Amino acid sequence: MKINIKRTLYMAGILLAVISCSLKEYNPVSLTEEDTIQNFAGWKGFQSNCYSGLWGSLIGMPYGIVSEAGTDLWTFPYNNHNQYRDLLAYEQFTSSSGVVKNVWDLAWSSIYACNKTIDLSGQLTDANANEANIKVLVGETKLLRGYYYSVLVTQFGDLPLITSSGAERTLTPTRNKVSEIYAQIVSDLRDAFNNLGVTPLDGNAARVTKKSALGLLARVYAQGAGEGLSEGGKTYWVRAKEVADSLISNMGAYGAAMYDDFSKVFAAANNRINTEVLFTAYGLNPYNASYDYFTGNGKPNIYLHYYPKLDDAVGSGISNNNLLGRSVNSNTSNAYYGRLNQQFIGPTKYLINCFNAKYDKRWENTFVTAYANYSGVQAIASNGSGSGTPAPANVKYADATITLNAAICTKYGIDASHIGQKIYPYADVDAKNASQNATWQYIAKIWNKGDYSGSTAALTVPANANVHPYPLEADEDRFFVYLSKDPLTAEEKKARRYVTVNIDDLFDPSDPTGSTYKAVVSGNGLVPNSLANLFPAMMKFNHNFDGGWLGGNFQQKLGNIMIMRMAEVYLIAAEAAMHINGDGAAAAAYLNKLRQRACRNPADFNFGTGMQLSVATMDDVFDEYARELCGEYNRWAILKRNKAFESRLQKYNRTAFVNFIKEKHYNRPIPFGFLNQINNADNFGNNGY
Repeated sequence: MKINIKRTLYMAGILLAVISCSLKEYNPVSLTEEDTIQNFAGWKGFQSNCYSGLWGSLIGMPYGIVSEAGTDLWTFPYNNHNQYRDLLAYEQFTSSSGVVKNVWDLAWSSIYACNKTIDLSGQLTDANANEANIKVLVGETKLLRGYYYSVLVTQFGDLPLITSSGAERTLTPTRNKVSEIYAQIVSDLRDAFNNLGVTPLDGNAARVTKKSALGLLARVYAQGAGEGLSEGGKTYWVRAKEVADSLISNMGAYGAAMYDDFSKVFAAANNRINTEVLFTAYGLNPYNASYDYFTGNGKPNIYLHYYPKLDDAVGSGISNNNLLGRSVNSNTSNAYYGRLNQQFIGPTKYLINCFNAKYDKRWENTFVTAYANYSGVQAIASNGSGSGTPAPANVKYADATITLNAAICTKYGIDASHIGQKIYPYADVDAKNASQNATWQYIAKIWNKGDYSGSTAALTVPANANVHPYPLEADEDRFFVYLSKDPLTAEEKKARRYVTVNIDDLFDPSDPTGSTYKAVVSGNGLVPNSLANLFPAMMKFNHNFDGGWLGGNFQQKLGNIMIMRMAEVYLIAAEAAMHINGDGAAAAAYLNKLRQRACRNPADFNFGTGMQLSVATMDDVFDEYARELCGEYNRWAILKRNKAFESRLQKYNRTAFVNFIKEKHYNRPIPFGFLNQINNADNFGNNGY
């Protein structure tokens, strides 16, 4: 990336800083004075403000949870309803929901910035006001406004439609119908498509292009189709398929592509420049000259919500007969996994069962199910015998190696035949300071199985450091616990030196829908009972590569987060084919594109393995969305547009179904803070909350 968009905000002068401070939310009683920016450079800097709602704020965490929780895919781990009970299970859902408020505020603040940018675009008079560049930047801005409005209308329904900055000056806002909102979004995206280039302005990969507009247009048509909308005598489903087919047929012309292997989608080397991405929230790069530790509204911490607390599950400190080697703050500063102190969201059994892991490599490229210790041999060597090595990486190979004794085997149900055997670290991390802000990077390599020298010559560079072998072999000696998707017998477990838990045994059998994990209590059938803290960890946002770490702040990561990628276009086309005329054969053809590249062995892509489809059903479409895009900011929207909450929650997520009220929960509550500031709150309404 040549220019960091977010950094530009801080170089546009005091005027921009004042404006930025005001962009907190759609707030009719906290308005700035009319500002004008007639200089092109200043206006271009202000335009960058339109992107600021993406990375580190809206995409950082709030919308990540709001857009996925309360569906058939996610539930509470270890049967604990203390966090996000409103979103995950519709429990005590009120207008005071903090995360919903954040989505509302951040989207509205970004819409204000977009409107202001468009309003000011006609006032640029200096010699540098290049008309072609202005046209592109306005196109970008309209796309971003369309995206933010798509978030709001999907989550909240009828909304004020505001397309100029001056129109916000009212204490009596009124709602426009969703049909009007979608018409404006479509108009914005079509204008964006017409005015954007195939390549980004200034070669800046953070900026949107034609493929971004076309991809979002297909998504918006699909979402609007769920509202029964039509355009030009055609339903939005027809429009969605037309746009999706156009992008699929002309990928090369639009600069779009799709990897031939799913394992490449989240490979470390592909994070910054990902050929499959259509629209991305571009993360800070500590190696970029414009990097500033304090840039932005915070950094993404979405990844840690999907990971278990390893300390709580297996303890820390070898001297205490535990399995986690590091004994100091392992949950909060793990230089391999990151900060594991949340464990708020776990996959339902339905999501787990969507994957036929024997054939589908998306399983181990999506979920961590084998947990390991790490060493810091590289870090110690890089920083002078460890004297300057940050504590999380200052781990000797021997200190990361566990020797099984009788107490450990008894405590964790490991067969006594393994006493005296060792469990070695799987990963080794380097520690490199990427910038003057002490942004330490913990670059992981993988120890070769069977080489116990502790020499860096035994390390290999992985495509994705989070991915581990599947299935885990019985003689594997680099992991201390394994969650097996395919149930293993007592005899099969006995042959393994690591703790083995069948994933099915983590779920409470009294819930046939598979939405209730066992509690961490005595008598849960696990040895020890603390293993109930474990669950498969969704790894997609755990940016474990050089440039992806935020130094000592293990809670946040710096990598790019894909808002939309090409695979979704195939899924939209399949979904639309089913809705238009129930064409299961056509839908299967789209889905097979994704299934084929996910197939572990090319020879296994056939009808006998179940990887290849001949005729698809809507359940196949739902399942494929789950396998391909779980966690990627779209599941709630898919269930909404298909009116599928009642049927799918009843079947796959009883925890959410028992509280779901269709008359209310198809829209989110309007935040209390907003209603409390307007004069017509009663008339504006709160979506039944």
